[in-house]
Amino acid sequence: MRKLFGTDGIRGVAGQSPLDPKAIYAVGLALAHRVKAANSHPRLLLGMDTRESSNWIVAVLNTGITNGGASVESAGVITTPAIAYLARKHGFDAGIVISASHNPWQDNGIKVFGGNGYKLPDDTELSIEEEIFRQLESVPAPDVSALTAPPVNAQFRIDYEDFLRAAVPDLKLDGLHLVLDCANGAASAIAPELFGRMGGRIDLTHISPDGRNINANCGALHPEIVAAETTSLHANIGVTFDGDADRALFADSNGKVINGDAVLLLAARDLFSRGLLNGGLVVATTMSNMGLEAALRNDGIRMLRAPVGDKYVLERMQRENATLGGEQSGHLLFPHLATTGDGLLTALVVLDIVRRSGKPLHELVADLKVFPQVIVNVRVKEKKPLEQIETVTSTIHDAETDLAENGRVVVRYSGTEALARVMIEAESEETMRRHADRIAGAIREAIGA
Repeated sequence: MRKLFGTDGIRGVAGQSPLDPKAIYAVGLALAHRVKAANSHPRLLLGMDTRESSNWIVAVLNTGITNGGASVESAGVITTPAIAYLARKHGFDAGIVISASHNPWQDNGIKVFGGNGYKLPDDTELSIEEEIFRQLESVPAPDVSALTAPPVNAQFRIDYEDFLRAAVPDLKLDGLHLVLDCANGAASAIAPELFGRMGGRIDLTHISPDGRNINANCGALHPEIVAAETTSLHANIGVTFDGDADRALFADSNGKVINGDAVLLLAARDLFSRGLLNGGLVVATTMSNMGLEAALRNDGIRMLRAPVGDKYVLERMQRENATLGGEQSGHLLFPHLATTGDGLLTALVVLDIVRRSGKPLHELVADLKVFPQVIVNVRVKEKKPLEQIETVTSTIHDAETDLAENGRVVVRYSGTEALARVMIEAESEETMRRHADRIAGAIREAIGA
């Protein structure tokens, strides 16, 4: 079982284990040794988001990688999916992003893509972990003040922006009024130039990162912010990204939040109508609402579920040869366009669908009837297998028996934080909240922090 890598890389508080300088240096050595086993002169690409810790983490990681026998190039502040694309385009052996995505500024993380542009398989991450732990037994802690980051090559950002424009080549925004919330994160470095050349009226918000304001009361964790801005500015559509811009959520002209489930619905219908939805199916996750499944079924489209995490959605998509998948949180996967979830690309695809349809966003998803859903997060002191906690399993069983075919229960650990997540869907809001509180209480009593 992996101890460092979660569902989206290594993540924690910057400066503390497992993101202290010694551990980061060991990660650099382990990654260099991994790629050097297949290529005697490996090249790695680095990118980062706007957190104040990103610069020193890049410097430490760069030192570990170069001392491990690989060369490093830097794209500077750039989105996570940009690194996936650029690693593949330019023939790098791996791409690495320093980011903690939607987490607060104090956190950071290390995400790794293979040279093929895909996130690493679990077994590969496990073997890298084993090497990291071996290195930690002997390597000294580096002097961070003596280390430097590699120079930034601005051409990488240009290449990525060119890719995005080419992915949706005929998109023009003339006549549309958009509000874009860049979360004071990586999208701030790209969205102004990208959207500024497409016409229309663009209002950009939260595009002034200071190292500590990333995701702070803005971005995809707070879609109600862009929804309110969209209505106050009388805009047609609002778009909000998370810190590393690998996902996007939307708001319609009425100020209603359009989440990943709704985007899956409108994208599935568009691809299906054009004969491009392989097998007539969509891959979602265990967290996607039952209402999405019902709406897709009405259109003759099947929905399959994967575990939470866009890498697991992609694995299921590859097994099923699916052309569309995603998460309620806004990670959308279009494998004919990109190898990983990309918030900027998703925004362009959605805007393209809106323009071609000639309909407003709210009308395209008006028939999505969402079952009441609640998610309760419980901070835990350990991630003990839930099936080993009798009080928790019995409480879950009681909820499942009571809800039967009229609801769903999903209880899982977060892949990026010390949290247990309790999700309940039900036709009755009172029933939903009662069961969610009971299960959360059982978890809190057994392993609560």
